[in-house]
Amino acid sequence: MTTQTARGVTMKGKPLALTGKEVKVGDDAPDFVAISNDFKVVKLSDLRNGKVCIVASVPSLDTPVCSVETRRFNLEAAGLSGVCIVTVSMDLPFAQKRWCAAEGVLGVTTVSDFRDRSFGNSYGMLIGELGLLARAVFVVDTTGKIVYEQVVPEITAEPDYEAVLKAAKHAAGH
Repeated sequence: MTTQTARGVTMKGKPLALTGKEVKVGDDAPDFVAISNDFKVVKLSDLRNGKVCIVASVPSLDTPVCSVETRRFNLEAAGLSGVCIVTVSMDLPFAQKRWCAAEGVLGVTTVSDFRDRSFGNSYGMLIGELGLLARAVFVVDTTGKIVYEQVVPEITAEPDYEAVLKAAKHAAGH
């Protein structure tokens, strides 16, 4: 059963309701299931592999803000030892693969929530009326705890990258 979360976001000022189970700092990060670019089932725990992990959810890589955000995290990945970066969207895996190849994105793992909506429901980030994910960023430490969260109030806006990077570096001991 999904429930509406207390977090609301807007798209160009229009309120959108989020559904799923809301998570917060201090919670164990739900081990969601997603589909990789080669159509394999992956879990967050597989992707983390003992590292600190930045998990960014975006509506679609094929939109300008999501594209900018994912390319920015890709650039930052080179300077983040012991940190993995995962971008989750509802884009189909072959669309994600095409986008990553066209943009030269190698430092970010993109996964699709299209099949099970496991991430959207487990993190309370599913925009029910659109069937998309809200823009948010979570930092998960090496023990699997959420140590930082940022739900971007206006999904057409970029996240606060510096705050995310600071939290990830702190969790990784940098």
